[in-house]
Amino acid sequence: MEDALRDKLAILADAAKYDVSCSSSGSKRQNTKGGLGNAGTGICHSFTEDGRCVSLLKILLTNHCIYDCAYCVSRKSNDVKRAAFTVQEVVDLTINFYRRNYIEGLFLSSGIFKNADYTMERLVRIAKKLRTEHKFNGYIHLKTIPGCSDDLMREAGLWADRLSINIEIPTEKGLKLLAPDKKRMDMIRPMNFLKDEIVLHKAEKKLFKHTPSFVPAGQSTQMVVGASSETDHDVLHLANGFYKKMNMKRVYYSGYVPVSDDSRLPGLTTPVPTVRENRLYQADWLLRFYGFDVGEIVNGGNPLLDLDIDPKLSWALRNMHNFPLNIQRADYRDIVRVPGIGVASAKKIVAARKFTRLTHDHLKKMGIALNRARYFITTQFEYDLKDWQPMQIKQLILKSGYSKYKANSQSQLQLF
Repeated sequence: MEDALRDKLAILADAAKYDVSCSSSGSKRQNTKGGLGNAGTGICHSFTEDGRCVSLLKILLTNHCIYDCAYCVSRKSNDVKRAAFTVQEVVDLTINFYRRNYIEGLFLSSGIFKNADYTMERLVRIAKKLRTEHKFNGYIHLKTIPGCSDDLMREAGLWADRLSINIEIPTEKGLKLLAPDKKRMDMIRPMNFLKDEIVLHKAEKKLFKHTPSFVPAGQSTQMVVGASSETDHDVLHLANGFYKKMNMKRVYYSGYVPVSDDSRLPGLTTPVPTVRENRLYQADWLLRFYGFDVGEIVNGGNPLLDLDIDPKLSWALRNMHNFPLNIQRADYRDIVRVPGIGVASAKKIVAARKFTRLTHDHLKKMGIALNRARYFITTQFEYDLKDWQPMQIKQLILKSGYSKYKANSQSQLQLF
């Protein structure tokens, strides 16, 4: 690799590290005869929904930018070394890295050169050249540029597996303060456009077999947490709206990292604690897979997540009137809300109790975390629960070895 290209790669890969939305789940693009690569199974590591680790070449096309967002390291007023790839350089890097087995796909974002369309057109050309000229069937995730034309969005959807539009700051007030050149509607409108196009292509696919795939891995977004005064309630309320109204595949939460001493930013000398990101991801999981509403996790009276314990345990301790739960008779939707019991374990309980009366030994074999669950359940044989108070239970669980920093492969703390 030439020294000039190596220098560009060092600059633009480092600048891309602040974008965390690079999960490659959901795409099923298969290789074809004479093609190269398969999506599904960068250099950054990301995790699919089934827990597989994939590698992506994660870079910016350029860190030049016409905007001056206070929270962004690539803002135009920041004194950093600038660089830009050509379209062909990104294509060549991707193919060469793939052939060396360094990566399984491409995650490509960019600062904004002249305007949204000028930049987006180059991102689209890269994806198109990879697909058509090199028959590349690996995973491609493009960050779309807010404000670009519908035609470019539509074309991008034909070549990329996933598209994402960053909402950036959770509240409109925060966005106006920290990025006054940007408009919230320039982010919301393309999300709605993608949602409608995805629905349309799925409907056409049912009628016409050869309808081309359109963003098969769906769309995602990312918001910076801690750069403005938003609460966890603000963040999760917005995320929940995206899941319900935009059919969003994933919302990513990126803790603010101090990159300037702008007076509009909070006076942080260290990044937002990773544990806050983890709690938000856990709460996000509760919304998507456990049947919780936002108001059950955080609300006006409790706008912040507990950093000591996960949000499911926090909810249970605030709602002790729902417990103890008889594991032999309770509905699945109630069982899955018990701390220490995950979705898979709850399904095992419902299936197994048809054939036997469950005991704590059975539950242990199912992988249930009894150091938490035992304070909230009874079985047919064990009725020895004490009249614990919520604070007592919290302290007992924390002393039992429950760690607020024990993260799983999705960069989230154990929920169960």
